[in-house]
Amino acid sequence: MLNLRKIAVFTGNRAEYGLQYPVLKALDEHPDLDYQLIVSGAHLDGDFGNTLDEIKNDGFHIDAEVKIHFDVDSKLSTAQAIGSGILSISEALSRLKPDVFVVYADRFEGFAAVIAATQMNIPTAHIEGGDLTEGGALDDSVRHAMSKLSHLHFTTNRQATQRLLGMGEEAWRVHTVGLPSNDLVADGEHANSDFVATRLDLDLKKPIVLFTQHSITTEFEKSLEQLLPSLEALKSMAKEGVQVIVTYPNNDAGGRTIIEALKSLDAESIIGIQVHNSLGRYLYHGILGLAVDPSKKIVCVGNSSSGIKESPIFGCPTVNVGSRQQGRLRGDNVIDVTYDQTEIVNAINKCLYDTQFRSDCQNTDNPYHIGMAGKAIADVLANVELGQKIIRKGMTLVGEAKDGWHR
Repeated sequence: MLNLRKIAVFTGNRAEYGLQYPVLKALDEHPDLDYQLIVSGAHLDGDFGNTLDEIKNDGFHIDAEVKIHFDVDSKLSTAQAIGSGILSISEALSRLKPDVFVVYADRFEGFAAVIAATQMNIPTAHIEGGDLTEGGALDDSVRHAMSKLSHLHFTTNRQATQRLLGMGEEAWRVHTVGLPSNDLVADGEHANSDFVATRLDLDLKKPIVLFTQHSITTEFEKSLEQLLPSLEALKSMAKEGVQVIVTYPNNDAGGRTIIEALKSLDAESIIGIQVHNSLGRYLYHGILGLAVDPSKKIVCVGNSSSGIKESPIFGCPTVNVGSRQQGRLRGDNVIDVTYDQTEIVNAINKCLYDTQFRSDCQNTDNPYHIGMAGKAIADVLANVELGQKIIRKGMTLVGEAKDGWHR
């Protein structure tokens, strides 16, 4: 048997897995690589959907299930979850002994994973470093910290690449590959309109709102206050005949409060509103994909990063609520609104009925699309030199003082 390079991949929630799927697929298909999948976080929590089953149904083997204790909505719980994650993930890595470890984005589970791996001298690759989200979540601080700990970087856009270089990362370590989930769209790997309509009992001749709103971790105590205007807007849209699909938030601090509000919404049995703890990557992208047909009126609403990063390739209009995605690179298909019911309703109506804006969305630039991201990542992981060269990081910033600090 060939001596394949072992690439461990960490996934901690449903949204992250949807973005990682093309990477896992490319690793699985690469002749010189063997992947190991470490599953943790919300995947192991039934309240957030059967996402463990989704991974298995996609045909991927799971090499480790790592429980991270995260029980209550508080600042203490997140800090303790990171500590719990470091302990559990380090044990899994010690057993699996990967050659390279791959972690995605900016969540606390991934932060724990990067700390564990880098302190064990395991070469660590970070996907989606260099992005900005300045809207009150801890994402930016966590993401940048993960970047400085990691040894390889796969960015989703050229601005992010420039930021990493500006942070002193050596150029050979940074690779601009684009958003991996765009590979899925190019390959048509999402539900078609007939499947979406049947599975969700939708009338595709009527407008559809796809809604997800997460908590903002630095102000999670305001989660309900920030959510209620959106829920009232959705109720008013449903009364006008709009079909509303609501999904649960991530398992961040404040998320449980949002879930309880969504359970109450579901209990009202409002005609036209349906609530799901998880739709899964295949179906979620299938709903966004309805927007490819200009005759179908679809809008993505809330504060999920998918509304910013994944909607442009479908030409799907997005209403971005609140500050969570502030600073993130976006296409012209996004309308930003505050936590105001009237403002949200007006923006949704613009996305559904403004012919010119809908046409602009169909033709928006996609700053996250380069193509074949999964394959590009797999090729780098197969060929990068390991050993001391990758472990011992250099700093490209000289630190000279001349009229202030500069490169």
